[in-house]
Amino acid sequence: MAVNDSVPATGWLAKQLEDAEPDLLRSMVKTMAEALMSAEADSMCGAGYRERSEERTNSRNGYRAREWDTRTGTIELSIPKLRTGSYYPEWLLERRRRAEQALISVVATSYLLGVSTRRVDKLVEQLGITRISKSQVSQMAKMLDEQVEAFRTRALDGGPYTFVWLDALTQKVREGGRIINVHVLVATAVNANGQREILGVEVTSAEDGAGWLAFLRGLVARGLTGVQLVISDAHRGLVEAIGASLPGASWQRCRTH
Repeated sequence: MAVNDSVPATGWLAKQLEDAEPDLLRSMVKTMAEALMSAEADSMCGAGYRERSEERTNSRNGYRAREWDTRTGTIELSIPKLRTGSYYPEWLLERRRRAEQALISVVATSYLLGVSTRRVDKLVEQLGITRISKSQVSQMAKMLDEQVEAFRTRALDGGPYTFVWLDALTQKVREGGRIINVHVLVATAVNANGQREILGVEVTSAEDGAGWLAFLRGLVARGLTGVQLVISDAHRGLVEAIGASLPGASWQRCRTH
């Protein structure tokens, strides 16, 4: 498939997440924001939550709720309270767009880069948050990975999905100490409410008919129904996979390709 290698991978995945269902992105932003606040509060206390340590200088004392308005909707955050003094994340006081874009960048890049703890640590510095331990970053990454996996394997119950777009993006990744090319398969559709919905994202070593066939069969198994038209490039293996997994659906070549 002809792909523009100059497309910024982080920006591309961030855009896909922004276009996904609002509830998904809202949940992911909430999870990352609360995990970051918890890590920063632990840092101020000199020890982790409920951790016994001679270096502890303060302790947590519950939470207080605060609404945070974002482009994905209003998010109710639980802000940690301290027994001595007060804590409030300064990055919540910044302009909404800057703080929110930084969090989306954390969400997208963490998943795209395999949730590298060093990379996540550098990204959260955009929010003015420092001194986060590797274990805290790993825990945030684990929660994010669980949410992404839940999204990728969720039931497709918003059908019928009349129109489906299929495309792939070639990316370079590090594996076993060397750089290799992988292919990110993406399926987007119009659901019964007339809204665009990302049905699935899959990373494969090769963009061949077998990979596309397995990807499409996985979508059908999750509930993809009612497809009348599929738009994609003219990759032979992809076209054959469409015919085998979505019988009765028409195919149209994408004008971009």
